Amino acid sequence: MKIKHIRPYLKHLPLTKPYTIAYNTFTDVELVFLEIELEDGTIGLGSASPAEEVVGENSKQTLGNLQSEFVQNLIGRDIRHFQQIIFEAQNHFPNLPGTLAAIDIALHDAFGKFLGISISDFYGQKIKSLPTSVTIGIMNVEETLKEAENFKQLGFRILKVKTGHNVEEDIERVRKIHEKYGNGLKVRVDANQGYDVNDLLKFVRNTEKLGLELIEQPIPVGKEKDLMKIDTDIRQILCGDESMKNPKYALKFAAEPKPFGIYNIKLMKCGGLKGAFEIATIAQNAAIDLFWGCNDESIVSITAALHTAYCCPNTKYIDLDGSFDLAEDLVSGGFTIEDGYLKINKQAGFGYQKLG
Repeated sequence: MKIKHIRPYLKHLPLTKPYTIAYNTFTDVELVFLEIELEDGTIGLGSASPAEEVVGENSKQTLGNLQSEFVQNLIGRDIRHFQQIIFEAQNHFPNLPGTLAAIDIALHDAFGKFLGISISDFYGQKIKSLPTSVTIGIMNVEETLKEAENFKQLGFRILKVKTGHNVEEDIERVRKIHEKYGNGLKVRVDANQGYDVNDLLKFVRNTEKLGLELIEQPIPVGKEKDLMKIDTDIRQILCGDESMKNPKYALKFAAEPKPFGIYNIKLMKCGGLKGAFEIATIAQNAAIDLFWGCNDESIVSITAALHTAYCCPNTKYIDLDGSFDLAEDLVSGGFTIEDGYLKINKQAGFGYQKLG
């Protein structure tokens, strides 16, 4: 079955409310979508939400790449050769993970629909479902506790608390959550490169009895060697995020002594499913757990990440709440939420349906 049409476009979507991390405040998001239509009318849909401050690519650049002659020349190619097409796209668009993610996801979705099989079934689903964390941005203690209660009432039991502005305030916020909820809410922390090693050690010493699940990207990219000053048991709960852009970095940080005991995989950093599986394989062979994250994204790419995560046996954590923040989306379906657990619907491709 051949590709008949390719349609990229950009959508500007508002968030339900602004949120703050260590280096920015967000109120909306620009998402790029890519439709790949086959001869029989089947449409595969991909999406990209690149974070320019992390990968050096923004949505407008992604759109321009998807409008290029290279992408339009994919018309007439056989969808059964989708993995070869992804390989060629990787060679043509090196270091452009947003562009690659949109192409990769759209091709997978079209292929799965053509074959009549979900992508998780195609690769082999290893994990049935996991609970996702939901994110609390940087805010004061009172607002943090209010957000925590709202999420608890919605059935979520794992919080990811953004930190990195002030270590004393960060300690106070997670302490207050623990005082109020005890083991009723698990807490993960994401410093978004906001600490140095001294801040990190101070944070760890003052929260070690609170049972934090993990600490994501505590120090700036390029300072990973500084983590060697920290005990191994602490490094086991450190998760590389901005440091973990692609398989090359996964291999680099897999060597002993490891700075991170956990790898964060985002399709928007590694360029889609192909890159994600490469990182996952490296991590599995190095006995490193996987944590699947996201930006503010459409259900399209969140569902793609979920399928990929559930096909990797070393997946331990998911933080795939990016579509919850959108005031509107272009699709529905893909997955369901039950008491905080994300379950894919097993329909052909990624199982989402375009609205309208």
